[in-house]
Amino acid sequence: MKEFHLPYSDHPQPESQPQSPISPEPLPGAPGPQVVGPATPASAPLPPPPVENPVWNGWDVLLIVGVALATIVVFQFAILIGAHYFLYPRTSLIELTQRPLLLLISQFLADAAVVVYLLLLVEGKYRVPFARAIRWNWPKSAWKLLGVGAAMLLVLSAIENFLPMPKDTPFDKLFERPRDAYLLAIIAVSLGPLVEELFFRGLLYPVVAKRWGITWGIFLTALPFALMHMPQYGYAWGALLIIFIVGVVCGAIRAFMHSVGASFLAHVGYNGTQMLIAVLWTRGFTHMPKSLVQLWLN
Repeated sequence: MKEFHLPYSDHPQPESQPQSPISPEPLPGAPGPQVVGPATPASAPLPPPPVENPVWNGWDVLLIVGVALATIVVFQFAILIGAHYFLYPRTSLIELTQRPLLLLISQFLADAAVVVYLLLLVEGKYRVPFARAIRWNWPKSAWKLLGVGAAMLLVLSAIENFLPMPKDTPFDKLFERPRDAYLLAIIAVSLGPLVEELFFRGLLYPVVAKRWGITWGIFLTALPFALMHMPQYGYAWGALLIIFIVGVVCGAIRAFMHSVGASFLAHVGYNGTQMLIAVLWTRGFTHMPKSLVQLWLN
């Protein structure tokens, strides 16, 4: 009888199969297939979260600036034309530009328009609640922050004694009449600081801080904040330095308390103390000194 031999050896070797990145089919009740991939090193650190993460960007900030400047020009021109034809027909337009009341009215309307633009940008374009997006976050220690603003004014008033401050500024012309002075004082503790904090610390700061960090965010919002006030103080570098410090303090409060409401309160405390001293010292804006800047130094 012939013997039959299998065409392979007594100890067969399975053919090599390419490994699949997916494990074999699991048994019933066993966990599902797992993807086999390169292992992630346990020591690899996760990237840190951004300091700020606004929904808007730098182009949106530039848009608001451009629209705000155009609005100021349009409002000033419209108010001057209206005042010339309806209130002061015998006064030239050039002379009307020197009337503080008209300047204050146009500034008030422009500030209100900026608030509307910010609302339209955040809630209209990006569909995000405004207060949450800009981190309004109204603080509990409101009186303490007002006190910080008041203390800041007193400290900076002492520093002004060592700086070359202007003796006469365009800002002083706004106090020539008690009516204009009171209107300015109201704006200085309400809409004025509100708009400035919403724009500089609410809109601009998050964009800069996200890109360059907290320090540059504070610095690069305080600088344009100071430059914006320069025409009021005759472009004196001493006044520029003082206002820059105010911007740095408000920016630091915004950055570390994560609250625009907090920086707004400090700003109001600074302006409010300034106006209160002026009201008391001038007996209700009836006995004005030659320069209010000199008043802060006394």
